[in-house]
Amino acid sequence: MKRFIAVSLLVLGFTSSNANAVVIFAGQAKAAAVCSQCHGITKPSADAPFPSLAGRDEAYLKSALKQYRDKSRKSDIMNAIAGSLSDTDIDNLAAYYAKQKL
Repeated sequence: MKRFIAVSLLVLGFTSSNANAVVIFAGQAKAAAVCSQCHGITKPSADAPFPSLAGRDEAYLKSALKQYRDKSRKSDIMNAIAGSLSDTDIDNLAAYYAKQKL
């Protein structure tokens, strides 16, 4: 029984790790397609007019993107961009940017 529990915990940990990697990879792909032109992937150039999202709190990023999407947070550019994002896209983007180093 102890062996079964140990193996189960290893499998769950491995599955969780893989699931997280898939989320991060999906976020990276979406960031490259949608966000990187303005925000960069990790750090934007010093003269970039938009903030870097790298290393930001995941919950904050999710909240901000959802507020832009439902237009309770105003920005013509971000309202239009976030309006096309699904909940899954937002989760993936937030997870990806939160894992980046500043």
